[in-house]
Amino acid sequence: MSDNHLALISHLMRRAGFGAGRDELEELSSKSYEDVVEDLLHPERQEDLQEDALKRYNLELSYHDAVQLWAGRWVWRMVNSRRPLEEKMALFWHHVFATAWYKSEHSPTIIRQIEMFREVGMSDLRTILTELARDPAMNYWLDNCENHADQPNENWGRELLELFSMGVGNYTEDDIKNAARAFTGWTFTQPIPLYPFGHYTSEFHYLPEDHDDSEKTFLGHTGNLNGEDIVDIVAHQEASYRFISRHLYNFFVADEPQVPAWNIEPPNDPDAIDALVQAFAENDGQLRPVLRTLFNSDFFRQARYRKVKNPAELVAGTIKLVGTYDWLPAPGQSVGALSGATSIMGQTLMNPPTVEGWHTGHEWIDGGTLNERVNFAVNQFNDLSSPGVRAIVERLARDGALSPDQLVERCLDLVGPLEVGDQTRSALSSYADSVGDVDLSTDQARTDNAGKVARMLQMIVASREYQFA
Repeated sequence: MSDNHLALISHLMRRAGFGAGRDELEELSSKSYEDVVEDLLHPERQEDLQEDALKRYNLELSYHDAVQLWAGRWVWRMVNSRRPLEEKMALFWHHVFATAWYKSEHSPTIIRQIEMFREVGMSDLRTILTELARDPAMNYWLDNCENHADQPNENWGRELLELFSMGVGNYTEDDIKNAARAFTGWTFTQPIPLYPFGHYTSEFHYLPEDHDDSEKTFLGHTGNLNGEDIVDIVAHQEASYRFISRHLYNFFVADEPQVPAWNIEPPNDPDAIDALVQAFAENDGQLRPVLRTLFNSDFFRQARYRKVKNPAELVAGTIKLVGTYDWLPAPGQSVGALSGATSIMGQTLMNPPTVEGWHTGHEWIDGGTLNERVNFAVNQFNDLSSPGVRAIVERLARDGALSPDQLVERCLDLVGPLEVGDQTRSALSSYADSVGDVDLSTDQARTDNAGKVARMLQMIVASREYQFA
């Protein structure tokens, strides 16, 4: 395998998943890049995670009341799943269709929404938007349960068009009003009260007696339109293809301006967006062909380290490197801590700040969150007995004694491969020069010098470049 092929596979796994350790990268690099893409696009080829043992270590997961623990369980899945794109697409749709726990404080529905994104996230726009419209968490979040035939509520109809499909400038106020009327009667079953047994689930429920059956006109279509009709029309609009394509580019390729500016700020790469729109149009809104086009494109392959990692990517990717939550947590280790780690960096999973979701790119970084991001990454390498640190030391030991330059190059390679600028390289070289040659050729030498390697790894993950995917 060439170094460039492995680096390209590493780039793919950071973007289509949450990174990969060197053993996994070398296994994947035995295949062609295109074959790895196809495996990612077909998660059913890999066995899903079995979580029964996880619940033995985190008993609260036997219930669905503790939303923070379930958000941590999601990060655990990001780390361990053999279906990384399935988890990444669930995170993508959670960004686009931002729904928060804080309004309903009803954990089962937000947990179920994430499972729904996992199940249909790579299907087609019509299926995805239909499932979203039927989703109890979204229904309550955007008040469609208050949308009645004699008193329409426009909140869901407005956000469906503005933030979830077409974007500002591609519809009228009358389209919003008629969309709202079409979704009257779409509600959910009221769950049994919380006390004394905890939360109960809720399901989609349609009330025909509360539906507006009169004629409506929506985006040039006239008739007795219902919610399914609205979704079908929206899902086949070029504006929807373009809006979701820009979301895909922003999430998987390179940072774009924030969503509210999209109606006045052009895309950074209009040709890339056009290619994704064409893939949507030629495949009736199906996601897999669009993702295939994206991952196999030159604009994706060349976009290394052009996107700031969101907190979930940084936490899951770092943990994959050190292996501390590899398959099962250690005794006394709660997956809820994983949710706490992303939250303090500005991303509370299952609880985004508004319907607009999180602002991405450089807005993930400020004085406080950068400090938390660096401290988290550095602290993961404190334990020299962690599987990932041991594996890196053992690989370095194959080279015998390492000169300062070799220590820098090999550690950068095993962490990424990570490309760094002159300033970072100078700092790493300065440390390497201060410790001199590092001998890892014997058991005693590894014991004596593993700390020097770990310190080099800590400096790398504390670097500016490590903040980018």
